[in-house]
Amino acid sequence: MNKAILRLAIPNILSNLSVPLLSSVDTAIVGHLEGAYFLGAIAIGSMIFNFIYWGFGFLRMGTTGLTAQAYGKGDNDEVVIIFYRSLIIAVGIAVIILLFKSFLADVSFFIIDASGNVERYARSYFEIRIFAAPATLALYVFHGWFFGIQNARIPLALTVLTNVVNIIANLFFVYGLGMKSDGVALGTVCAQYTGLVTAVVFFIRSNNKPVIMVRWDRLLDFRKIKRFMTVNFDIFIRTLLLVFAFSFFTAKSAEYGDDVLAANTILLNLWTIFAYGLDGFAFAAESLIGKYVGAANKLKLKLAVKLLFTWSISLAIIFSLVIFLFDDKLIFIFTDNEKVLRISLSFMLWTTFAPVINCICYIWDGIYIGATATGPMRNAMIFCTLVFFLPVYYLTNYALGNNALWLALTLFMFIRGFSLSILSPKFIFNKL
Repeated sequence: MNKAILRLAIPNILSNLSVPLLSSVDTAIVGHLEGAYFLGAIAIGSMIFNFIYWGFGFLRMGTTGLTAQAYGKGDNDEVVIIFYRSLIIAVGIAVIILLFKSFLADVSFFIIDASGNVERYARSYFEIRIFAAPATLALYVFHGWFFGIQNARIPLALTVLTNVVNIIANLFFVYGLGMKSDGVALGTVCAQYTGLVTAVVFFIRSNNKPVIMVRWDRLLDFRKIKRFMTVNFDIFIRTLLLVFAFSFFTAKSAEYGDDVLAANTILLNLWTIFAYGLDGFAFAAESLIGKYVGAANKLKLKLAVKLLFTWSISLAIIFSLVIFLFDDKLIFIFTDNEKVLRISLSFMLWTTFAPVINCICYIWDGIYIGATATGPMRNAMIFCTLVFFLPVYYLTNYALGNNALWLALTLFMFIRGFSLSILSPKFIFNKL
């Protein structure tokens, strides 16, 4: 079992770490440009796309859980059908996003209270990066499908390729052509379409049937479509609220000024880097739990859950130690602005303990998604957002200032893990 977990988790950890590292490279590139507003523009622009794209994270997660269960049952036709269902939805959503891109931009910048310079460069960033939507959403489907068939190597290859192209393109556009935050956006567009073309090649090579062979009677099976939509809608609501929490954090950070916004962006980047590393085990959970639920193997299900938590908590402790020992050096990677450095270090304690606190809910997320127990996962997220995250911030904001944001976000993550633990006997272990 340990070998099965590590076979899936290690490529996922490497793949996941490359995602925030790319974001960190973007931050480092603009963080050394003159003016903190470039860093703020990247933060605001990325936040908007996180809200848009992460809301559709069900295209990966739902595809993984359903594909893994079909794979566990040995239903190879359904494995392929799930891919096509997901891809059709992804393309449809991308078309809608492009049609309403101006509306999305206007609403986003109306909600966010940022300085004039930050908004100007963030809008330029948005207007370029939005054209990557079809490739980005389609890649979610490809990643989820490969995870579902227990293949973590291809998603790793796709992620590394996409990120390497992105970094090279960003450096070329910003330093070679003298562009600013718009160069980072253009680099992202180029990288996403490079990844999509490569994913299509991998899919064709991995599928032992002609790609054009689709059983339309199964593709249009109303019962399967209803289940597919129910699972994905639950994940959509859960993800939307998660993105809302982080977007709210960034938007409120902007109200404290450009320097605090820049500091919080850097610290949140560190949160994200270590979170993506721990999510390697969550992704492994999606694949393994889905397979064992599909195969109706309760004994292996319980063993997998136990070992997944053991590995995740152990890695989280190591991450927290790294942050504690190298806090100033980690911050310096992102910026050499003395004021931003000083502010970042003053709030570093929240980031130091984040991996250990957060890893519990990360693993439970993967387990619930693999088991397609998405209803209780959605309900837990609604509870944590409305009962803890928002009230804690508004009740402590005037007394604690920026610390109120960090307190609310930390408690939000802790309660998520606690509530999913409480619900697990009924919705996970008694599912079979």
